[in-house]
Amino acid sequence: MTAGGGHLVALDLDKTLIFSRRSLLPPAGTVEPALVEPALVEPALVEPALVEPALVEPALVEPALVEPALVEPALVEVELVEVERLDGAPLSFATARELALLAELHRRAVVVPVTTRTLAQYRRVDLGIRPRYAIAANGGHLLVDGAPDPAWAAGIAAQLAAAGAPLAEMLALAERFAAGGWARTVRAADDLFVYLVAHDRPAIPDLTGVTAAARAAGWSVSVQGRKVYLVPTVLTKQRAVDEVVRRAGTATLLAAGDSVLDIPMLLAADAAVRPAHGELHELGWSAPNVAVTADAGAVAGEQVLAALLDRVRADRPDPTPAVP
Repeated sequence: MTAGGGHLVALDLDKTLIFSRRSLLPPAGTVEPALVEPALVEPALVEPALVEPALVEPALVEPALVEPALVEPALVEVELVEVERLDGAPLSFATARELALLAELHRRAVVVPVTTRTLAQYRRVDLGIRPRYAIAANGGHLLVDGAPDPAWAAGIAAQLAAAGAPLAEMLALAERFAAGGWARTVRAADDLFVYLVAHDRPAIPDLTGVTAAARAAGWSVSVQGRKVYLVPTVLTKQRAVDEVVRRAGTATLLAAGDSVLDIPMLLAADAAVRPAHGELHELGWSAPNVAVTADAGAVAGEQVLAALLDRVRADRPDPTPAVP
């Protein structure tokens, strides 16, 4: 990655930095994580009322890669902070340590949340920073200071119209695939892609047929927990990340993610980390520049951020005291 200078850190959200109750996966031998109020997070480490969510010695960090074996082991105590609420109820969480690490990373680098969530779903998340740039809908929306860039959206719409099957056709494919009642939701997301939500993960039928049909139509399939995504192959997180790199003028790209939809972004990074859970872990996916956390669940989120922060510290030492 070549540009002016500094680091850009592209961070997937769900199951990489933020977690539902069922995806927290506390490490064996630890107590159930305790929920703490966001206001109780150390104010010096997490800026209040802002958006978004373990350590390697800088001298041990290989310049081009964070070694998987160096990602720190699980912590004994995990404090959770609510980061998303829906219909008045808590929906997603991060650990208090994640938020502290994220605030420090945000101070030192250009942090870019990169998510497949729709614009409305992304805006529900509050992780204590206000990023200059964010990417939603798998690259369909590029936000600048919280506002979608209309020129970017128009360009994406033109690319989608020129490549692959139309959205209506793929929505119909998804509805046929949902026959039998295993899916509780079949929905078009921001008029860009389609997703289905299963009642339970084991209920998702064999994907061979729908995957083949999607590929023939110029779309891809990804399974993340109870969700099955059908996404145009030209709609990628990495295309939007490339644009942010161009605008921000950064020289080094770091990234983290857990799903097939994150692969282009992870491969394009100078160094990346994936958690030891999620779609990529289930597939056994790896790459030379991608480290893997020692643990799964919310603690893996801490390890992801700590590894990336150590890379930034190693490249750009700062005398300011580090996050403990």
